[in-house]
Amino acid sequence: MKILIDMNLSPDWAPILKDAGFEATHWSQVGDPHDPDKTIMDFAASHGMIVFTHDLDFGAILAATGADAPSVLQVRTQDVDPISMTTAVITILREHHEDLQQGALISFDESTHRVRILPIHP
Repeated sequence: MKILIDMNLSPDWAPILKDAGFEATHWSQVGDPHDPDKTIMDFAASHGMIVFTHDLDFGAILAATGADAPSVLQVRTQDVDPISMTTAVITILREHHEDLQQGALISFDESTHRVRILPIHP
C-alpha cells in the first residue's frame, strides 16, 4: 500500500510507515509545499496512493466531487505526533487495507474510527 503524507503531518511519519511495511512519501518530497489540496489529491489518485492527512478539506473534496479515489486516512485529533499515534495508524491501515485499496475515507481519533466507502453520496 502506497501512502502520501500531507504537509500538515510530520515527515517523521514516512520512516515509521516504511518500517511497518508500507510505501510512504511525504508531499514535500514530491511536490510544492504550497500546492492546493486538489493537486495533492490528483497526484495521489494518479499514483495509486492513499492520502494521510490532518486536514478536513480532503474529506470535503471527496464529498463535493463524488470521486472514488484517492482513499483518505484522516486523523481527527490535536496530537498528531507519530509517537502518540503510530499504533492507531498502523492498526487502521492493516484492518482496513481492502477498503483503502477499493476507495474509502477513514476518519479516526484516539478512541474510534469511521469508514465511508467511496464515492460519498450526499
